[in-house]
Amino acid sequence: MNIYQEAAKQIIDAHYCVAFTGAGISVESGIPPFRGRNGLWNKYDPQTFEIDYFLQNTTRSWEIIRDIFYDLFGQVLPNTAHYALAEMEQRGLLKSVITQNIDNLHKDAGNKEVYEFHGSLKQIICLNCGQKVNVARVDMNRLPPTCLTCGGLMKPDVVFFGEAIPEYAASKSFEASQKADCMILIGTTGTVAPANIIPPRAKDRGTTIIEINPEPSEYTNWITDIFIQENATTAMENLMEAIDGLS
Repeated sequence: MNIYQEAAKQIIDAHYCVAFTGAGISVESGIPPFRGRNGLWNKYDPQTFEIDYFLQNTTRSWEIIRDIFYDLFGQVLPNTAHYALAEMEQRGLLKSVITQNIDNLHKDAGNKEVYEFHGSLKQIICLNCGQKVNVARVDMNRLPPTCLTCGGLMKPDVVFFGEAIPEYAASKSFEASQKADCMILIGTTGTVAPANIIPPRAKDRGTTIIEINPEPSEYTNWITDIFIQENATTAMENLMEAIDGLS
């Protein structure tokens, strides 16, 4: 039995399998990671994404956000790894996806049960009244956008440095990790807190950890049971073949 068949058997036999994804799953869709050699933090000052900076330099902050996220991310599409997770959910093999990503690609691929730990760029939120609007309705030539309901300042509905994790996403993520008897980690380094405590908490309950990463992560030699050292698309294609072969 090869490593993909071994992983496939764990997934098929699991009662409650959950995926936990990071930037690595979206790199192959053309989205650069924040950290690492080609990361966005090498080109942009991370303080731009601190909530205090945003509030004090709103127009400048919005211009950078538009240039990085809406001009770039607006052109990207899900890849085969995203579609494989959506198919696994449709087949009943996967209960939910916990993602650290803000690109909405899991939902675009068809996953229904997605917990966006750091929010989503698809929505913007009014800091005054909490009203949320799809970003497609925003004129990016007139920044910063203001709320049509109360006139308040709006920001992307994502977690900036200095902000708390959204209550719904946090509670659903931890709840799913506590139910999981199998967790598939894809493209996450394990360095971003507090999201990085989710897989170890699952492991503490005896959850089988399957990790897919081109390079070892903080988890590999600590909690991972099956390490597939490969990029996300290749690994998920091979994993789906193995699942088909065993189903």
